Amino acid sequence: MDFLSLIHQNLLSPHLLFFGLGILAGLMKSDLAIPEQVSKFLFVYLMLAIGFKGGVAIADTSVDTKLIWVIIGGLLAGFLQPFLSYFLLRQTSRLDKLTAAAVAAHYGSISMVTFVTAASFLEGKGIAAAGYMTAVIALMEAPAIVSGLFIAHRVEPQLARNTTTTGGHGFKDILTNGALVLLIGAFLIGWLTGPTGLKKVGGFIVTPFQGILVFFLLDMGLTVAKHIADLKNFSIGLLLFGIYMPVLNAVAGIGFSRLIGLDPGTGFLFSILLAGASYIVVTAAMRVTLPQAKVAIYLPMSLAITFPFNITLGIPLYFSLAERFLM
Repeated sequence: MDFLSLIHQNLLSPHLLFFGLGILAGLMKSDLAIPEQVSKFLFVYLMLAIGFKGGVAIADTSVDTKLIWVIIGGLLAGFLQPFLSYFLLRQTSRLDKLTAAAVAAHYGSISMVTFVTAASFLEGKGIAAAGYMTAVIALMEAPAIVSGLFIAHRVEPQLARNTTTTGGHGFKDILTNGALVLLIGAFLIGWLTGPTGLKKVGGFIVTPFQGILVFFLLDMGLTVAKHIADLKNFSIGLLLFGIYMPVLNAVAGIGFSRLIGLDPGTGFLFSILLAGASYIVVTAAMRVTLPQAKVAIYLPMSLAITFPFNITLGIPLYFSLAERFLM
């Protein structure tokens, strides 16, 4: 299937249409809103479901060299991508050093919702992917944060918060972050219980998943609309960075996937992980550990530029690359 057909198919999915509805409602100043507690439930459900299903999928999968290489590749990407992002930001924008370091950390991490949307895209096309990708998700959050903080302390040691006195609390918050705890915990439970466990909770984990994802993307559209106004003060360099950086990372993911012999579905999801930009875990970490960095810059960049680009145009683009180079 050609790239334009993939874009058309993706944009006409109910997931993307409800995402667009959320943005439109927000821009229209509609009183449409998802209660905060409902939003939290939707997110918790997605973490639980994707983690559990990933654990079940890996239950019957033996540890092989591809799994090891994917984990190594994910960890390396998490550590190295922030350095490239920081270099490009300093060359193409006027961001202060600490904010550039915070932005760089976001672009070394992953977007869980982009991953879930991409996995749904694969399911719709009937293409399988390795279940162990869920394990890689949890491993890619912390390295990007470590690299972002390392950059910040190297370039502005007198301004960055001293992690020996306060940053340790930030890392504790990262390790005990509810999303990561639930994702890893659900993964382990799915791994331990396997297909038998899935049969018992399939009516909750599997059947409602697509509908709840649609509801969540409606909420995400409303959230994106709230931050679009922040983009009016962005330079063209920052706007372009939010688009070309995920593409560069995705291409690197496809290249690595080809090198280690991944199938198109698994390689596609690996490229999605590298292309994502965090707006949950890393944002929370940066607020604690780099309070001087401008949240009005790094949050809209990942949430209002990269996230919409990835789930509308990025997913079909990365899939077409996976089809072409990983067959």
